[in-house]
Amino acid sequence: MKKTLLISCLTGLALLMSSCASIVSKSSYPISINSSPSEAKIIITDANGVQVYSGNTPATVKLKASAKFFKRALYHVKFEKEGYETKTVPIHFKVDGWYWGNILFGGVIGLLIVDPATGAMYKLKTEFLNETLSKSPTANIQKNQLHVMDINNIPDSWKNHLVALKK
Repeated sequence: MKKTLLISCLTGLALLMSSCASIVSKSSYPISINSSPSEAKIIITDANGVQVYSGNTPATVKLKASAKFFKRALYHVKFEKEGYETKTVPIHFKVDGWYWGNILFGGVIGLLIVDPATGAMYKLKTEFLNETLSKSPTANIQKNQLHVMDINNIPDSWKNHLVALKK
């Protein structure tokens, strides 16, 4: 009888010390990144602008789900390829549904300490990025040459630098 009570107590303690998301989820996730056209250079930075990866598409990169205690990670993927416009796409994480299982199984320790500390309370919103890059309107312009362009055919990023001339 005492042995059964001891086993029950140890099992209960193990459940209280564990956490749901840490048991069934991960603290880092792989994401597949592709582009059209392929072989685009990609640079992944975190929310602080720190580079965490550099390479070419296609690529599979493993990213941490948590930035800090109780703070989900946020990354930006910058796509670059000669002759194409640069494109930046965010990678978001969301709260893992298993995290809420702590209310029933993992207890306060899992809810407030283990899952937030390990990052297992978050999961990747999407497992892949497949981005299509747009051709740059200036791709065929050679340097040191004068080109006259219609205002409707210049990149939007140039329009902020235009200056009106008076007659």
